[in-house]
Amino acid sequence: MNPDYDLSTSELEEILTLIKLIHGYDFTNYAQTSLKRRIIRCMGLAHIRTASELRFQLANDTAFFDWFLQSIMVNVTEMFRDPAFYRTLGEKVLPLLASYPIIKIWHAGCSTGEEVYSMAILLKEANLLERCRLYATDINPANLEKARLGLIPVQHLNDYTAGYQQAGGQRDFKDYYSLQGNYIQMHKTLRDSILFAQHNLVTDRVFNEFQLVCCRNVLIYFNKDLQNHVIRLFHDSLAPLGFLAIGTKESLLFTDLRDQFTAIAPDTKIFRRTR
Repeated sequence: MNPDYDLSTSELEEILTLIKLIHGYDFTNYAQTSLKRRIIRCMGLAHIRTASELRFQLANDTAFFDWFLQSIMVNVTEMFRDPAFYRTLGEKVLPLLASYPIIKIWHAGCSTGEEVYSMAILLKEANLLERCRLYATDINPANLEKARLGLIPVQHLNDYTAGYQQAGGQRDFKDYYSLQGNYIQMHKTLRDSILFAQHNLVTDRVFNEFQLVCCRNVLIYFNKDLQNHVIRLFHDSLAPLGFLAIGTKESLLFTDLRDQFTAIAPDTKIFRRTR
């Protein structure tokens, strides 16, 4: 942390309360150490030295809050992140989902869309995309706008091509995008297969029934109470025997609903809801 900027526990609580009351975003059950570090980083970038000045800016400057929200959210994502996860999906999950006439999949906390586009490619190569309904949600509207456009910085292209191949890709990765200056843009057939919408895991409720829910590397930013709340939301959103995928550093062992799921791929953290 920058020693020139700091927040006490009570100051952090006051800031989170203000954000909830004025803007409707509830961060009170996020992991506090990580959240505090990101807020202090924002204070340094904005040259704000006191909690009272930060509260004033958050309460009175909408543009500042939009920047603040974008800055404190963790948007680390990539295409075919953890290729073994996608190989396991292709080998163990998609053959079972293929029995459904319509397959509904929810990517919660989709960030800027790289992982849901990876899923769309996987489904296309399994000849399932045309009967899939892909829903991708995030708390951050700026992330969703980027995701809808399907624009991904070109500097990551070599890594993403390698990830696609390691995930068991059957074609040439360049078949799925076109070059647009400093970006690649995912093809329209992929973009049109995904419905992007804002959804808050803290406050919003079940909105559909799914055969697969993916929420990878999001739970690590929540405390135990919020993890329980979100896993309950996912459980209630899944069809009987539906699948849940979480991040490789995440676990269901410490949640109240651990007995409601069976691990079908422990290494890649894919679980199945019990009846």
